[in-house]
Amino acid sequence: QRAKAPGISHSDNTLKILAKQLVGVRQQKEKMLGAKVQLGAMAMKTNIMATQIGAAAAVGNVTGAMASMNNAIDTKEMAKIMNEFQIQTEKMSMKEELMDDALIDAFDSEGVDEEADEITGQVLAELGLELDGTFVNVNAPSAKLNVQEAEAEKEDDAFDALPDLKARLNSL
Repeated sequence: QRAKAPGISHSDNTLKILAKQLVGVRQQKEKMLGAKVQLGAMAMKTNIMATQIGAAAAVGNVTGAMASMNNAIDTKEMAKIMNEFQIQTEKMSMKEELMDDALIDAFDSEGVDEEADEITGQVLAELGLELDGTFVNVNAPSAKLNVQEAEAEKEDDAFDALPDLKARLNSL
């Protein structure tokens, strides 16, 4: 701009010097921008390194904690406890199966429906009713099924099986 101003004498030397200074200022500006970019990159690398150092310290602390836990736990004792737990679990499973079988045997409902139908038929026949509610001229059967005797018989069977079940349970 100075070169274009009126009233200033222009010599070749002055113009050359000013042009050189302008080129130098432009180059310094580019160098400054490059340096700024490099400083930003260095700051980012520094942050990354600080993060890595923090992560390494955390991993070191975790490693130390894991080592102290490994020292605190006796693997042989832990294996022994786990083995004993497995044995006890198996025993309990067997006892549960035996108890289920015993309960199924004790409360077996096979024939209960048939017996209930027979008793219902007898009661209705004694009352002189059919299932549809009409009266029938049927005499009650002479050989009545004694319900109390049948129940007593079932209880005796269940009590007979009980010592056998107790013996099997105790053998475990």
